Order: sequence, then C-alpha cells, then structure tokens
Amino acid sequence: MSDRADKPILTTRQGHPVPNNQQQRTVGSRGPATLENYHFLEKISHFDRERIPERVVHARGFVAHGEFEAYGTIGSGDQAVPASEFTRAKLFQTRGEKTPVSVRFSTVIGGRDSSEAARDPRGFAVKFRTEDGNWDLVGNNLPVFFIRDAIKFPDVIHALKPDPVTHRQEPNRIFDFMSNTPESMHMLTWLFSPRGIPANYRTQDGFGVNTYRMVNAAGEGVLVKYHWKSRQGVESLTEEQAAAIQATELGHASKDCYEAIEGGEYPQWELNVQIMSDDEHPELDFDPLDDTKTWPEDAFPLRPVGLMTLNRNVTNFHNENEQIAFGAGVLVDGLDFSDDKMLVGRTFSYSDTQRYRVGPNYLQLPVNAPREDVRVSTNQDGGQMSYGVDDRGGNPHINFEPSSVAGLREADESYREYRPFVSGQVVRAPIERQNNYGQAGERFRTMPDWERDDLVNNMVNVLGQCDRHIREKMVWHFSQCDEGYGRRVAEGLGLSARG
Repeated sequence: MSDRADKPILTTRQGHPVPNNQQQRTVGSRGPATLENYHFLEKISHFDRERIPERVVHARGFVAHGEFEAYGTIGSGDQAVPASEFTRAKLFQTRGEKTPVSVRFSTVIGGRDSSEAARDPRGFAVKFRTEDGNWDLVGNNLPVFFIRDAIKFPDVIHALKPDPVTHRQEPNRIFDFMSNTPESMHMLTWLFSPRGIPANYRTQDGFGVNTYRMVNAAGEGVLVKYHWKSRQGVESLTEEQAAAIQATELGHASKDCYEAIEGGEYPQWELNVQIMSDDEHPELDFDPLDDTKTWPEDAFPLRPVGLMTLNRNVTNFHNENEQIAFGAGVLVDGLDFSDDKMLVGRTFSYSDTQRYRVGPNYLQLPVNAPREDVRVSTNQDGGQMSYGVDDRGGNPHINFEPSSVAGLREADESYREYRPFVSGQVVRAPIERQNNYGQAGERFRTMPDWERDDLVNNMVNVLGQCDRHIREKMVWHFSQCDEGYGRRVAEGLGLSARG
C-alpha cells in the first residue's frame, strides 16, 4: 500500500487543495449544513451533470484506437493501379503511409445499457486523422439499409424503437412500417439471418453503405462504395446462442474486443473499394445510388486499398466513447459526396446531433480534434464550453474574412474541381429503378442452407407476434422476393403463400 506522501494532493477544479473530502461543513457535528459548502456544492453539482444525453441511435458502443496503413494502390495483383488514378486523397497515395484512426462499434436501436447480443445492425464508424484533417467513414456491419430517402429516417427509427406508451419494442409496430415499405425487404433478409447478430465486434465486416465519390488530381470523378473485410473472419450467433450470452452478460462484444487488444491480439480489417463510373448505368436493374442495393461484385470487384489495425484501448470511457463524434459529411480533399438521397440527409443529421448532445464546440475536444500537426484556423467564436481560440494568423482581433488588415485567407485551389453536370425539374419523387425484391431474393437463394433455415425460423417467430393482416402482407412481400421464401414463412405461420 502506497504511503500518503506518494499520492498526489486532491484538489478542486479550481486547483484548491481539499483537506477534508469526507464531511460537509455544518453547525456542530449534527448540522445543519452551511450554504458556503463550496467544495461539496461543486462536487455534487458536477455529479448531477456528468452524463450527457445518450445518442438517439448507436447509444451503446465500444471505441478503440489504431492505425490505417495504405497500400499505395487500388486493387491487387495485375489489377492494381496507383491510388492517384482514382483519388488525390493523400492518405492513400504512399505504400506504408500510416494514418491514426479511432473506431466506434455500436448497436443501433438499443439504449446505452442494452444488450450487445440483440438482433440489431452494428455501427462501424472510423475516424481517420489525416494530414489534411479528419475523414469519418460512418457505416454499418450490413451492406444495405431499410430505406433509400433520408426523409423516412425518423419514421423507420421510431418504428424500431420502443412504443411511446408501453416503452416496449414491439414486432407489430416494426412490421407495420416494414410491410408498407417494400424497399426494406433486402435489409430485413440480412438482419434476420445470422448476420443480424454478430458473434462480437472483431468478427464482422463493415460497409460504408452510402455511395460516395473519389476525385483525382485532374478533376475526374468516380462513384465508390467502401467495404471493411475482417481479417478475423465473420462469425454470427443464432437466437439461441445470443439468448444464452444475454442471460449472463450484456456487454460481451465490448469485453471481447477490449480483452483482445489488451492481450496483444490486435484486430485487423482490410479496406476495399468498389468503383463505378459516375453516370446513371442504365444497364443495371437498380439505381447505383440506392442504399437498399449492393453492387454486383462480378461487375464491380472489391479492390483493396489498405489495412486497419486496432492496438489501443481508451483511457476514459466518457471522454473517448460518449463524446467521440462522427459525421457522414466529414471528408478530405479527393473524397466527395454523391447524390445518394440518404447521404445528403446524414451529412446534416450526424453533425447536428453532436452539437445537440455534446455542444457547439465538440470539435475542440481531443477525441474529435484533428491530429496535432494539422493547423486549425477558423473564425468561429464562443458557444458553450469554448476552449481556447482557433489560430487566426497571430491577430485575434480579426474574426472575419475577407479583411485587408489581417486574419485568414482562402486556400489556394491547386487542383481541378470535379463538376458533375446535373439538370432536371425540382420534384418530390422516388427514384425510377426501385426493384425492391430482386436482391432480397438473390440473397435468400445464395445463403447456406443453415442460414436460410435460421432466417425463416426468425421471421416466423417475430411475425407470429404481429396482427394477421401484417403477417399476410409480409408473406406477400417475401413471395415477391422468392417463391420459396414466401412459402416457407407462410407455412411456419399457418398461412397460404399468397396471404
């Protein structure tokens, strides 16, 4: 046991030494307490505020740090080309170039203390701290999503969240929405297969889900989708296996990843990209900007670009997990947005929720700030919890631009901007090539038998809790995906395949 002399002195946040941390100041030993109990009031008032609002989605998560090592090329073997052919983003250009990263794995629907063995998509968010500032690649462990337009995001989440009256997650609410949203069939087929419950965070793949663009030095752009492939392989749980884990442990996936890193078993994922020319691709039976679709790998193969290794756990859960903030719109030069309708909505929503949860100056926190060799120079001022002033060229008086006196200037445009041509009427309309059932049916047919059996069993169990008209409507949708899919679910529910 350490001597008291070896221990640092306890102080207040003002730096005042605390001689007594056991008793309040009172009139006599029995009280009453006096109003000027400054140390007690500071201590208890901070305690009252030491939780920030939990995330609306992705509330429960695990954060680890590491590095991304670029291959310098896009593709492998004879198909490899210099990364510069497709993008001028600096982090991809040089073989062996290492970029610090922070990763947050999460469940989506459950609260901060919910089970990590629940059937639920898993968030897979990566913050790259590049020499050009931060890049956030925010995705999931499944390659598609429930909807294709961000205006429906509050609705799908409300359907998946607990009932506002009973506060229970109820299948009838979930499938009432899904049965009226045919585009969700592909995602449901993934989610209710074993892939819907990863064995842990290390044995899952990750997907950017959205379609982005890459832009090279000549100002030429291509569409791109991002894929993280687990070097640990992919392992999933059945409902029975998940229930056995949940009976004794709510945070098994976080524990697994933490202990692996502490034990030197550093998990790795290879980043791959699919690349497509930036046009409408009329030869496809779907729109490539549709988040409910995957791109066929035979036509658009996976091309490796680098390897991510997680080798360090957090030192403080609140500072590095609760306060870490990702945004789908956080890109660096050489990476760009596409016209993906989900991406446009996420670009605003993700950063807006961080300003609400953590505060307007959340980007000043160390876990969210760029790395130390990146200069931050803005004219932003004030707001709650403002910490310091961003660099303004040595003149703090000038917090506007342009100025003929001092202050900041715009960056030199040393590159050619990508300028896609867009024309058309401003409308509220769905995309034309929807094909809501084709890929869901293909996924069903290409599953191993045991995964297909598990999917059908899971669907029967959950739809059995729904009203008859919802069961019938879902069976009809599944039959449009694949006749066998609809028939097997219908038989399990005691319905005809036509409802």
